[in-house]
Amino acid sequence: MSVLIFLIVLYILLGLSMMKLFEKAGIPGWKALVPGVAAMEWCKIVGRKPQYALWFLFPVVNFFIYAGLVIDMVRSFGRHGFWDSVLAVVYAPVAFFLVGRDSDAKYEGPILDKEREFHRLHHEALEKKDVLGLKKLDSQYPQFKKSATREWTEAIVFAVFAAAFIRMFLIEAYVIPSSSMEGSLKVGDYLFVSKAHYGIRTPMTVIQFPLMHNVMPVTGNESYLEKPSLPYYRLPAIEKIDRNEPVVFNWPAGDRVNIVTGRSWDVGNGSARTWLILNTRAWMYRS
Repeated sequence: MSVLIFLIVLYILLGLSMMKLFEKAGIPGWKALVPGVAAMEWCKIVGRKPQYALWFLFPVVNFFIYAGLVIDMVRSFGRHGFWDSVLAVVYAPVAFFLVGRDSDAKYEGPILDKEREFHRLHHEALEKKDVLGLKKLDSQYPQFKKSATREWTEAIVFAVFAAAFIRMFLIEAYVIPSSSMEGSLKVGDYLFVSKAHYGIRTPMTVIQFPLMHNVMPVTGNESYLEKPSLPYYRLPAIEKIDRNEPVVFNWPAGDRVNIVTGRSWDVGNGSARTWLILNTRAWMYRS
């Protein structure tokens, strides 16, 4: 419920902050408050086709679509700085509000149309080896000229962002730490585990260090802050867990397990469960 409330509040703030931007772009501001219509108009403002908004319906993918659109939105109003893009991705309502209240921020037209035209002309000038033409393009489209440092920074940030989301929601690599399943899985074997088949679990910790598996290297401290946090929630599963299928999952916090030959019992309720314990800290496989 808390996640749903957070998303509803974010959407309302996003719509309200876009009203002024829509008006600057010559679109009635009320359209920013209408679900679906707002997304299609948003796409047209930045130079995308209206049907591009359908990508918002696909989980995980919609994160990347959203990030790209908020960056292109502020760029369409002349905000081409690196930190303008960062603010737009971190919390778009603030970035949109600042652009909307700035009387100097004018709508410059769909940024992606200009970018496509720039790349077309740049490619033609390169083929003709037109040095003068290249210099003219750089002066005519200064917003598309980036330093090597910024290009590398943006590439690294995107790579980390993409890898973190793929690892968080789709697939993650694991290493077998013990010989509990020596017959089929050996110590040191690498596994790629799907996180989507049995239902994607949404993040519970809001602030965390990307690409770390709960523990920071060297220091051994947690790679996340326990507060603020979101409640446990899992998206619908693609399939059910089959019997005798190995499953990787986190150790239930606070549970006590008594291990005897061949079987294990949860001391909390005394019910027998057929678990093979691979690592008592964070790993178990269902047998």
